[in-house]
Amino acid sequence: MTTLRVAVLGAAGRMGRTVVEAVQGAPGLELVAALDRSDDVGALADTGAQVAVDFTVPSVTEANVTALVRQGIHAVVGTTGWTEESLGRVRAELAGRPEVGVLVAPNFALGAVLAVRFAAMAARWFESAEVVELHHPDKVDAPSGTARHTAEAIARARAAVGLGPMPDATQGADSARGAEVDGVRVHAVRLRGLTAHEEILLGNPGEQLTIRHDSFDRVSFVPGVLHAVRAIGGRPGLTVGLDQLLDLG
Repeated sequence: MTTLRVAVLGAAGRMGRTVVEAVQGAPGLELVAALDRSDDVGALADTGAQVAVDFTVPSVTEANVTALVRQGIHAVVGTTGWTEESLGRVRAELAGRPEVGVLVAPNFALGAVLAVRFAAMAARWFESAEVVELHHPDKVDAPSGTARHTAEAIARARAAVGLGPMPDATQGADSARGAEVDGVRVHAVRLRGLTAHEEILLGNPGEQLTIRHDSFDRVSFVPGVLHAVRAIGGRPGLTVGLDQLLDLG
């Protein structure tokens, strides 16, 4: 079996530590570097790393990915905070290194990825859809990247079949309706004791469909991360979303 050499960025964080342990225990993978979010990644190629996993913070993740691409190292990125503009800059970098693959994924839990896909499949058949995401209060962003990704997928599915705006309250405080992402309402709960949870509510007259996913521990993200580490080398360019690597059709 060929061994794949892996580096972990943000290794001192909660998710970073989980990934370090997972790589160390996974067959066919070798941990060659474990860097904190403030460490320099500019010479990471000297370690022999072929793939780097980034679970740092939004303020440094784009610079990390740029440095990795320039060194010819594939990247698997779980850090949130990406915009279309920052993703566009990564695409521009990759144009000069067409053999390199970068995955930016808002969630690595396989159940969460499937929930987003199921929501997109169902959205065209329902008059209303809303997203509720629930996380611990130490999470830096609200709404979560997964919730945004879900809302965007719902909006695309609705637009593809020509559905118009969803019915909504006609009066009241705007903040009571949560954030609006591409016309889909998204509600963020931050509560001590939670880990990562998402509920997608879809409604028609006389019926409701609820799609819910719960992560109770960060180990739920490990299978998706390890799959991405093994698969990204065969997918050059920028990929957004783990579902693109799961052969879901």
